[in-house]
Amino acid sequence: MEVIDKVTDAAAAPQGDVMNMLLFCAAMFGVIYFMMILPNKRKMKEYRDMLSKLTVGSKILMAGGIYGVVKKIDDKDLEVEIAKGVVVKIPRSAVANIE
Repeated sequence: MEVIDKVTDAAAAPQGDVMNMLLFCAAMFGVIYFMMILPNKRKMKEYRDMLSKLTVGSKILMAGGIYGVVKKIDDKDLEVEIAKGVVVKIPRSAVANIE
């Protein structure tokens, strides 16, 4: 009888370990989601909203630290005047901030 009890105890133990591991993985995913993914989604939404507010004449800061004034807006690109008579074409993603 003791042998049968030991066999059933040994068979039951791994099931509990698997359940604990699944719960731990779910908890870790939850922590990662709320600490990393959700704030990044919020930041990207704010960035998209900022880019949607671009208008001709907006003063912007580009990713390289260059200030300029928007002269023309296309679907994916902007033409920015960085000095009098100097107009460069940049992608929208190069905009760091709107002033």
